[in-house]
Amino acid sequence: MYGNSEVQDSEMSQKRILLVEDERHIAEGIIINLEPEGFEIVLASDGNMALNYYDNMSFDLIILDIMLPGIDGLEVCRRIRTKLGTEPILFLTARDSLDDKKDGLAIGADDYITKPFDIEELILRIKAIFRRQAWLASESASGDIYKFTGGVINFKTFEVSGKNGTFHLSNKECLLLKYFTEHPDEVLSRNMILDAIWGYNEYPSSRTVDNFILHYRKYFEPNPSAPIYFHTEFGTGYKFTPKGK
Repeated sequence: MYGNSEVQDSEMSQKRILLVEDERHIAEGIIINLEPEGFEIVLASDGNMALNYYDNMSFDLIILDIMLPGIDGLEVCRRIRTKLGTEPILFLTARDSLDDKKDGLAIGADDYITKPFDIEELILRIKAIFRRQAWLASESASGDIYKFTGGVINFKTFEVSGKNGTFHLSNKECLLLKYFTEHPDEVLSRNMILDAIWGYNEYPSSRTVDNFILHYRKYFEPNPSAPIYFHTEFGTGYKFTPKGK
């Protein structure tokens, strides 16, 4: 998926991470293990502090606990996305329920890891997120702006324009759209998409990709109930047809 833009570990050293975690021993354990990897860690112990740091600094990734005093992690995520922030957000959660994970995805989370977690798994998740971000930032054959019959996608500004107006994309929406544009007229299975965009083929709901397809239809389709660009191939996967079908 990533081609020549795959990030080497040495290139990770410039990444600044906002860690939002109120349990001191967990925060310290994460910092002790991430700093030797070359990451700069800024720690916030509650939601208000996190939002203050976010408004005054730039970050490459936000690691966000859901259960926080005052403003919880879901609300922090929601406010960041309301500000049109596109930084990837990885949730830390002790709550392993399907609803909690679906809620996080719905408001713009990119990934999650359930407590207790293995620190090596967390590091692998972080590096995978940065590799995907590097691929997203890399210029494709069509450049940063992709034009097709249904509209225009700007991968640099995370904006799309079509017959239904102009919309701002979430980070994951942008990643998945780029994946589709690099595989036009191909049927892509759900597992192929989850492995490419999330890094593994298990996710909270079988409707995860379906929900993204519904978003794209709202953005581009003249009649979302009769799509001509973004198709669900029942029992097989999904297909993007840039010239319409």
